Amino acid sequence: MKLRLFFTVVGATFLLAAYAHYFSENEMFQFIAAAISVVFLAAWLGKSTESVAHYAGDRIGGFLNATFGNAAELIIAFFLVKEGLFEMVKASITGAIIGNMLLVLGLSVLMGGLKYKEQKFNSRLAGHNASLMMLAIVALFIPAVFIRELPPVKIETLSIVIAVLLILAYVLWLVFSMITHSDFLSDIEEHESAPLWSKGVSILMLAISTIFVAIDSEWLVHSVQHVSKSLGWSELFVGAFVIAIIGNAAEHSAAMLLAMKGRIGAAVEIAIGSSLQIALFVAPTLILLSFVLGKPMNIVFTSFELAAIGVATFITISITKDGATNWFEGVLLLAVYIILGTAFFFV
Repeated sequence: MKLRLFFTVVGATFLLAAYAHYFSENEMFQFIAAAISVVFLAAWLGKSTESVAHYAGDRIGGFLNATFGNAAELIIAFFLVKEGLFEMVKASITGAIIGNMLLVLGLSVLMGGLKYKEQKFNSRLAGHNASLMMLAIVALFIPAVFIRELPPVKIETLSIVIAVLLILAYVLWLVFSMITHSDFLSDIEEHESAPLWSKGVSILMLAISTIFVAIDSEWLVHSVQHVSKSLGWSELFVGAFVIAIIGNAAEHSAAMLLAMKGRIGAAVEIAIGSSLQIALFVAPTLILLSFVLGKPMNIVFTSFELAAIGVATFITISITKDGATNWFEGVLLLAVYIILGTAFFFV
């Protein structure tokens, strides 16, 4: 009965968002309706991910959530690239990376820590995640350093080379973590709760909920751009925080739900895994797509964006390196996120 009521609310809010998008000219109404809808859709995606993770394990379940959760961000960024809004794209990439590491992980650690004094996960996985994030920082930092010494054509070539290498590194990481060394990075948590659906239905629910999240996210971004202009928000702040928070709604719901059930390993995999996927796969894919579309976008980020990614990586590595979390560490992550958000707001 509760599940039926939940899906009734999900359907009603989505229809309201669709009505606002297609039949209303009030942009604030469009924004509010889409925002409410994406919250419930994200909850649906979270339930689906939890059910899939029960069958596949926290690592694969977290990877699936990161992949499906980032689908909306990739779709949104693709349309921005087509419009030539490169600064907005880079800002949204930055926001997605730091949002997952600081906001999603911070809320998960905090909410889970309020229920459990300490939660543990695989420390070896944390170490590999740290190395991969350092690779992403190096890849983003080098073009920014050399941009003044190299002509635009060579910067574009360098961007392509880096993009291909990052995608290759990510693919090899998947092979390493899920095939050749999966036993070293196995889950240490025991699953106590039963899944909501069968294995096939769980996968179907994950796919369908992702599609609806992607559709609603596009509506929300469409309206938030107009709302942000009326409120006087900068493009950098909108891309790095507003769009990023919207795009991360699915991860927020799934990660917090799992953390509150004592499955911090899955929550960490969703948050950190999503950041890695954005940095090592989504961002370089957008770089390559921009060249295919005939609108080349380089991989040079601003000093503000590089500083934000660097700070987020540093604090995240510091907190997760021991393979254990508590509620206060969640507070620290959220504090850093608020500091960065305030700084971006005033830029």
